[in-house]
This record gives sequence, structure tokens and C-alpha cells, in this order.
Amino acid sequence: MSTEVKVPALGESITSGILVTWLVKEGDYVNKGDLLYELETDKITSEAPAEVAGTISLLAKEGDEVDIGQAVASIDESTTPPGSSDSPVEASPKVEENTSASSSKGTSEELMPLSPAVRKLVDEHGLDPAAIKGTGKGGRLIKADVLSAIDSNSAPPSSEPVKEPDLESNILQDGRTTRTKLSPIRRKIAQRLVNAQQQAALLTTFNEVDLSEVMALRKKHQEAFVARHGIKLGFMSFFVKAVVHGLQAVPEVNAQIDGDDLVQNHYYDIGVAVGTERGLVVPVVRDCESISFAEVEQQIIGYAQKAREGKLSLNDLQGGVFTISNGGIYGSMLSTPIVNPPQSGILGMHAIQQRPVANNGEVVIRPMMYLALSYDHRIIDGKEAVTFLKTVKEMLEEPARMLFGV
Repeated sequence: MSTEVKVPALGESITSGILVTWLVKEGDYVNKGDLLYELETDKITSEAPAEVAGTISLLAKEGDEVDIGQAVASIDESTTPPGSSDSPVEASPKVEENTSASSSKGTSEELMPLSPAVRKLVDEHGLDPAAIKGTGKGGRLIKADVLSAIDSNSAPPSSEPVKEPDLESNILQDGRTTRTKLSPIRRKIAQRLVNAQQQAALLTTFNEVDLSEVMALRKKHQEAFVARHGIKLGFMSFFVKAVVHGLQAVPEVNAQIDGDDLVQNHYYDIGVAVGTERGLVVPVVRDCESISFAEVEQQIIGYAQKAREGKLSLNDLQGGVFTISNGGIYGSMLSTPIVNPPQSGILGMHAIQQRPVANNGEVVIRPMMYLALSYDHRIIDGKEAVTFLKTVKEMLEEPARMLFGV
């Protein structure tokens, strides 16, 4: 009896994805729960487990775009696992084709077998699994352990050479030009951004904000804030709270078009753009109107950690009504951010620079930041856009107003 391996539903807005990597090979015996492949969409990267045990036959290739519900493999349940199956394991260890692998690697796998996903990462990066501390059940290595080791370069390389990614590059004109295929997630992001510009009437308005008061508050209360909450008071919580006040003052920015209907949102879940190695993701901070500054910072830190480990879920990325993007962390002085559909607005933060400004007839040096609001002109007029951005500016220049709701 064969069972089809179908791409599962990942959310209403996701209809397809890119099958990035097979974590098993043609003809492998897989146990129930073994991870079979990685699927990338414009929102998340997910791994699919086997629902039954048996020998797998692959029906799709790495790099293929596959639809939700499409069969990408089949598993023959009538086959039996190779060798002894008396001892329960989460994933059957693969037979090494290269018998020159280090003895320490073999010993560690005998003690605790590696799942296909972990084995693939270890092999690709030339790591010694025995040198990586496992945090899974019984000390088993999990994918997050290996990713952490890769990020920190804490694991020494094994004797096996590091495999280069197969990007199908073509070097032209004696090395002066290199042609490589876009990564799957980059293709999806590119398509999404182009669609956003084609389907909305995007316009951007600008202002600048004096962050003297915000910086003074952070300096004054940082030590007590860290002592109480265990995290630093960053800038983003001030901006999230200021955006909430702006949305409350100008409800048009907290609305979106759905076909011929205008949908007015009455909640304040704010997306915060986070850059990852695979591309930009926008996790959503929930209930921003009712949570504290510390809770905003905690959610953002948690999302950043999950993004680095590739653990963001679809639920983490859905439901935002507005987005904040901080190009300032890369040194950007000014930009025109692109709205994240179906939202109608996005705030662009930029680098803080000491600049001379006029204050009560005197020239003073202040920490200034340019702000950019891109918005969908189909439902937001210039007056509303300027009023929203001016409200955000006022809240940041007098942050005490956010505490008192005035």
C-alpha cells in the first residue's frame, strides 16, 4: 500500500511554495515523524514530517514550485526497515556512502541517531555532531542546535569537505560576470513586491523627528528596566506605541481594500520587519494598544530569535494591520518603503544623526531621524497621511503623552 505525500495547507493566503530541499533520498526508508522536505513560501519556511513509515519515492525535484495539495512523493508502507528495528528511534540513520567519515562522527551517531534534517545540515557545513550539544529529548541533536552552532562557529569542522550549495552558476567573460538563479524565497519576495506596486496606488510622505526625549528616557530608566524585565528598553517599543496613537487618530490608515469593500480594522497588531539570511519577514506584535513597553520588546526579541532559527510559524506572520521597517540599522538615511499587502501603510525608520536644527530661535544639535510613510492612496488621502505621520512625530517628541493617552 502506498500513501501520497501531499503539500499541506499553510494558510488561506498561501497557494504554493518552493520545494527547497529534500531531507531524504529516493528509496530511503522513513519512519513516521521523519522530516521529509523543506518548503519555502513568501512568508515562512516549513518542514513536512512523514505521516506513515515505509520506502519513499520522490515525485518532485528540489527547486520545483508546488501547489498546496500536490503530491510530491509516495511512501510504500508494505516495505520493512533495513536491519534491526527493535530499538525505537525517531529517525533511521542513513548508511554512509563515504567510508572515510571520522570515527567520532560514527560513534556519536551510534549513540544518538540524527534526523534527516539534522544530518543534512551537519554534512553540508562539515560539522562534527559529537562537538555540538544537543538540547532535544535525551540529548538528541535538533535542527536549532546545528543552526546555533553554524551561527556562532562554535563547532569545529569535520574531516569531510564542506559542500558548496548547488546554485547552477555560469561564469561568463573570464569571470567578469556571474549568473546565478534567484533563491526560491527571493523569487517569491520579488513577485510579492511587484504585485504590491501594481495593485495599489502607492505614495510616500516624509517628516523628521527629534528623538532627544526618547533617548533621555531610555538613558534614565534603562538600568531599572533591565533589572525588572531582563531585557533592554529599545527604540522600537516607542515607535510601536506611537504608531498605535497615529492609527487611533487617523482610522483611515488602519483600513484595507478587499475587492469592492473597505475593511476597517478596530485592533492594533503591528508588523515589525526583520531581516534574515533568507530574506525579509514581518512577524506581528499583537494587541499593541494594551500591552506594555516591556511586552512589546519581549515579543520583538522572541520573534528575532525564532527568525534566526527558522522557527517562525504562519500565525506569527499573519493578521498585521500596519508595518514598521527600520532601515536605520543598516545606515539608511531616507527611503520609500513598500506597503505590505493587504495593509494600507508602512512606516520607514532611518538612521539617527546629530544635526543642527532651529529651536526657539537658536541653532542646537539634536538626534534627528527622517520618517517615511508609504500608503495606499486609493483609501488614504494626503491630509490623512500627513496627520498620521505628524501624530507619530508628536508622540515621539513628547513620549510622556503616550503614557497618559493624550
